[in-house]
Formats: sequence, C-alpha cells, structure tokens
Amino acid sequence: MLLSLVVHTYSMRYWFPAAVMLGTAPAYLLSWSSWRLLSMVLPARLYHSVDDRVYSVYQSMILFFFENYTGVEVVIYGDIPKNKENVVYISNHQCTVDWIIADMLAIRQNALGHLRYVLKDGLKWLPLYGWYFSQHGGVYVKRSAKFDEQAMRNKLISQTKVGTPMYLVIFPEGTRYNPELQKVISASQAFACKEGLAVLKNILTPRMKATHIAVDSMKDHLDAIYDITVAYEGTLDSKGRRKTAPSMPEFLCKECPRVHIYFERIDMKEVPQEPVFFRRWLHDRFTVKDKLLTDFYESEEPERKNKFPGEGHVSPLSIKKTLPSLIFLAGLTLPMLLTESGRKLYINTWVYGTLVGWLWVNIRP
Repeated sequence: MLLSLVVHTYSMRYWFPAAVMLGTAPAYLLSWSSWRLLSMVLPARLYHSVDDRVYSVYQSMILFFFENYTGVEVVIYGDIPKNKENVVYISNHQCTVDWIIADMLAIRQNALGHLRYVLKDGLKWLPLYGWYFSQHGGVYVKRSAKFDEQAMRNKLISQTKVGTPMYLVIFPEGTRYNPELQKVISASQAFACKEGLAVLKNILTPRMKATHIAVDSMKDHLDAIYDITVAYEGTLDSKGRRKTAPSMPEFLCKECPRVHIYFERIDMKEVPQEPVFFRRWLHDRFTVKDKLLTDFYESEEPERKNKFPGEGHVSPLSIKKTLPSLIFLAGLTLPMLLTESGRKLYINTWVYGTLVGWLWVNIRP
C-alpha cells in the first residue's frame, strides 16, 4: 500500500504538468488560428510579430514547469547578450530536454517568441504541434540522400525577406548522444576517422549540411552564432561512468538538480562561408565541446568535475515571467471544458486540427 502510494505520487510529478501542457494546446491553437485568419490581409511582418508574442506565452508556461516547478538550478558560464539578436543556436544533443534549454536561454534575453527549430521530419506528425511548429517558422528535414536542401533554403530566405526575428535552434549531431548506444557512437567515430577529422568521445560527429544552409541562407540577416554546450548534473553512476541524460518525464520528476550551460557568442564575421572551411570550423567547435564535456564528466581533479571552466553563475528565473502565462492559458482552457459545446469544440480541435495539420504540413512543410 505504501509503495503504491509512493509510486503514484512520483508519477504525478510528471503527469500533472504534462496534462496541463498538452491540455492547453487546443485553446492555444484556436487563439493562434483566429489571429492567422485575421492577419491574412495584413503585412507578413505584423503576423510574425504577434505570432512571436503568442508563442512566448505558451513557452513561458512550459518554463514554469521545467524551471519553477522542478526547482532546477541553472548555471550559466559566459555572458548572454542583453539585446536580442538574430542567431543560429548550435548545441550538443543528448535528450529531449535540450529543446527546453534553448527556451531557458531565450527567455533570459527576452527572445522566447523568436525561437524556431530545425526538426527531424518525423516530428511533423505530432498532433497539433507538428503543424504549428512549421507555421511558426520551423524547418523539417530528412536525413542523408532525402535531405531537401532547396526547400530549407527557400523557407529561411522567405522569412528573412520579411524581417522575421530569428533564433534558429539546430542540433548538428542529428541524433542524440546516448552512452548506452555504443554502436551509434562507434559508427560516428569511424566516420570521423575516415574523413580525417578528430575523433570525439562525449558527443557525436556533427553533420554540416543543415547548419551550413541556415548560415548561408541568412548570412545577411544573422548577427551571430550561439555555441552552447550543455551538461546535466547527476548523470554519473556509482562507478563514475556517464549515464543517459534525463528525459522530459525524468526532468519533471526532479531527477536533475542542476543544469550547466556553457555559452559562447561567435560573430558572423568569424564564421567561414565556404562549405569545405565551414565543415572544418564546425567540427573544431565540437572538438572544443568534447573537451569541455570530457573534463566535466571525467576530470580527476575534484574541483573541476561537474563544472565547466570559468566562473559559472546561478541564474534563477522569476516566477513573474512564467506564472501569468500558465494562468492565462488555463483561463482559456477551463471554460471550454465546463460546457458541453466547449468540450465538443475542444475534442474537435484535437481531432480535426491534427488531421488538417498533417495534410497541410505535407503540402507546404
């Protein structure tokens, strides 16, 4: 009985925030759809401006759960610019929480609504979200030979032409680093060796194509590249070996006490444009990341373990920036659920919104 209660209580740590975050999606989509229809006769710049503000409301609610609710301590190394910039954000990739890390940095720069993502093509099938991410400026890409370079280039150029603020998140590794998947790691290392590149240990060999297309397509629009290295504290086992990074449910269950974020801003003037030089540059950046992560997880000096070099500062997020969004979205959702017509609209939004979204994103991804 006691064990059952403990398990139930533990699972509620995840199910409650998950229910709220997913449960408010129909109300959010209906609000956005109304604005999308109204804005069809208005300038595209105005649509994107309001869309960014609406999106920042939803993402602020997400951060209420992932920061304020979990109580995770965010430690940042480096100085985040105070002013908003048009940037490409590149980071190592090890778990689904990595997407939330981008939110954590963007809100500290008041650029939360400007987040857009380069996503695996399969994610376009996410109910409601898959369609919206595309509408918000996200780009879906396929791997290797199926990669549609021109489609990605066209979408990014179309947004820069109307002056869309850009905080484009890319994970150049293409897949998550998981220390338990040794075959994936070995294949990545073998590829690096074959290409004459430095072999990496704690991250995968980065893929150049999507990142280069983003930088090349928006070179006159971008101010900088944000080079981010993320480490999750508490991911070493009793023998000091690296474990899998926390999933979103595990993170919401407060299994990660501290997140370390190493931030570097690279001015666009320092980024090579030619593909052959860009490839080497990107790999060099990931070689630096690998050294940072190796020291973080494996340093024999106790004072250097579980830390990045330099002075890290704890960056708390004020609940004033997140709680109002939660209250607002809950206020939109609850009235729908309290009436029969509202519940019908709510269910229809999930069903038909998903079907229309799947059709739309396959016609105009």
